[in-house]
This record gives sequence, C-alpha cells and structure tokens, in this order.
Amino acid sequence: MSMPIVDEAANVLADPTAYTDEKRLHDALARARATAPVSLVEAPSYKPFWAITKHADVMAVERANRAFTNWPRPVLMTAQSDEMQAAVGIRTLIHMDDPQHRIVRAIAADWFSPKAMRAMGVRIDELAKRYVDKMRDAGGECDFVQEVAVNFPLYVIMSLLGVPEADFPLMLKLTQELVGSDDDELKRSTPSDETMNSLLEMFAYFKTLTDARREHPTDDLASTIANATLDGAPLSDIDTMSYYAIIATAGHDTTSSSISGGLRALAEHPEQLDLLRGNLDLIPQATEEIIRWVTPVKAFMRTAAEDSVVNGVTIPAGDSLLLSYVSANRDEDAFVDPFRFDIEREPNKHVAFGFGVHFCLGAGLARMEIGKFLAELLPRLKSIELAGEPELTATTFVGGLKHLPIRYSLT
Repeated sequence: MSMPIVDEAANVLADPTAYTDEKRLHDALARARATAPVSLVEAPSYKPFWAITKHADVMAVERANRAFTNWPRPVLMTAQSDEMQAAVGIRTLIHMDDPQHRIVRAIAADWFSPKAMRAMGVRIDELAKRYVDKMRDAGGECDFVQEVAVNFPLYVIMSLLGVPEADFPLMLKLTQELVGSDDDELKRSTPSDETMNSLLEMFAYFKTLTDARREHPTDDLASTIANATLDGAPLSDIDTMSYYAIIATAGHDTTSSSISGGLRALAEHPEQLDLLRGNLDLIPQATEEIIRWVTPVKAFMRTAAEDSVVNGVTIPAGDSLLLSYVSANRDEDAFVDPFRFDIEREPNKHVAFGFGVHFCLGAGLARMEIGKFLAELLPRLKSIELAGEPELTATTFVGGLKHLPIRYSLT
C-alpha cells in the first residue's frame, strides 16, 4: 500500500470529527494497524507525532516509563493549545513523571482504595437509584446523556471532592467545556482561548475552595489536597489547582461516556441485554466490555527521552508518540472478534485505563459506578430502544456520546 494511504489512515487521530463517525475511525485504524502500526502523522495545526496503534506496542511504551515520558506533552492538542497550557503552567498527574508523579499521586491514593470504595458504595447506590427513578419519572423517553449520564458521575466525584451541591451545575459546565473544546456544541462560544478560560475559571473556583479548606479542614478529598505537603511545604497553587482539575474532569466525563455508551451498546445488542438481565452476576464482566467498547480516553501522548525502537521503527529522542487506546482496544491480535460486543469476554485485557505507573487512579470508582448503575437499572428495565440518532463528541482526548435519545419502559 502506498505511503499517502498509510498517512491518511493514521491522520484520523488528529481529526476531532473522526471520533463522531465510528465506522470511518475504526476503518482507518484497522488499516493503520495492518499497514503501518507505527506511523508518523504530520497534520495541520498539530506538532508531528508517531501514532502507535497496536495493543502490544501501546503496552510496551506504557511499561517503559523512563524511556517514554509524560512531560511535556501528555495529551494531543493543537500546537496553539500546547503553548497556551504551557503558559498557564498546568501540571496534573498526567503531566508528571516519577519520582514526582509517585509522590503526588500518593496524596489522593487512599481516597480511591478498596476500603474507601466500600464506604462510597452506599452513596453511589443512592445516586444510582435517584437517577433510575428520574428516568422512570421522565415518562419513558429521554436524552439519556443529558438527563442521566452526565449527572450521575458528576454527583459522585463532586461529593467525594466536597464541592457543595449548589455548585454542581457550574462544575458540569466547566468540565464539559474543558473536554469538549473540539466540539462545536460543547465548547465556549468565545472565539479563541475558550479552553483556557474554562480552565482559569475552574482554577479560580478551586482556589477559593482551597483557602476555605486550609482555614477549616473537613473530611473530604478537597481538604486532603489543600492540606497536603511535599518536603514540608504545601503544594504550590498551580499544583493544587491542577490536582482538582484532573480529578473533576477525569472522574466525571470518562464515566458518563462509559455509562451512556454501555447503555447504547446494550440497546443495540438485545441478546446481550437479555443475557445480562437474566444473570446480574455478569455485571463485572459486562462493565469491562463496556469500558473496552467505549474507550472514553481516546489516547495519551508520550515523549521519547532517548532514541528508541517501537515495532521496528526508530523514534528519535524528543519526538512525540500517541498511544491510541481506541485502536489498541480493537486490535485483532489482542482480542478475539474485537468488533463484537460480548459481555462474557474473557480475558479482556483492554487498555482503557492505561497501564503501568500511570494506570488510572480512579479505575475502581469508575467500575463501581458503572456496575451499580446497571445493578439498579436492569431489574427495573422492561424494554429499551433508540428514539433517535445517537451523537458523539468531536474530540482527540476524552469523549463519547453527547446525545442518546431512548424510549423505554421502567418499573
């Protein structure tokens, strides 16, 4: 196959609209895996990067966290956005490498431990019931994303942080603007700097919260972050704000995308829905398959710290690599029949949470939220079908459905 076709295939990774058309995206990525699994992408508006599309290669790069660093380019953004983020100085866990990453990650780790998750379980059960009741009260038809899926995980993560419920709508708006900056419907309407404005507004909000928690600590994650110390000193303002920002966004949009994408998959595969309703013990396996199927975090970036070789291709020191989780999770060499939605799939070694030292801190919480929502919904769900065309978010980082019109019958 000629080089331009190969280049064009991997170029979808730098096109936010490609993620709104799953057939186009997956066809291109299947071609990239087959013809140029490590392919240089030089797309307008973006600094060049190497697209890593095979599951084994993504895992190899994730394991080699000294040879491939998160800093300075952990996420695919336009060159302009790269420069703007650098100017703000944002430094979240995904921007950090060891040893700093390990130390800063430990600040919040206890809040996501199995013991903490058990304690959160009661609250998540209550919220799952609240939102399934809301579906029932909607009278058998709703936009599941806008009315349920974006709110349920938002309430969970904001409760954990300690944000007052009156401020949840503001947090929803800001997190959607941050991860939806490539989507014409979700982004801010101001011409330029829209992502930065959302980020700065979120930073200002959390600066006020930090000051309050330092003066009067409470039993929430915001207090833990606000009062954490490194080498005897509090975290810097930018590191504190960055910590809140990553938990607020990563703990919300990813899970809402998984829940809505999972419900769509079950509605479109009624035999799988019947299987799951008939055996709720399959919920943990179904949860993993939903996460693989949706892959809400589309990709992360790494930078080669030294000249390296990936799948026979030399990556010069200083070059960027894009780890395509979406592609890896449909890799024919890693999964039997990867384009089949199979709630009994085992093993299911998806990379939707990453791998290695940067494995998602909130993976246990996300799994619990999806599982508990299904456990509440399925025994009460008599029927479900799509009531319109599902719509996906334009993105190159985090995303999923933004509209899912459904018609259903609930007890």
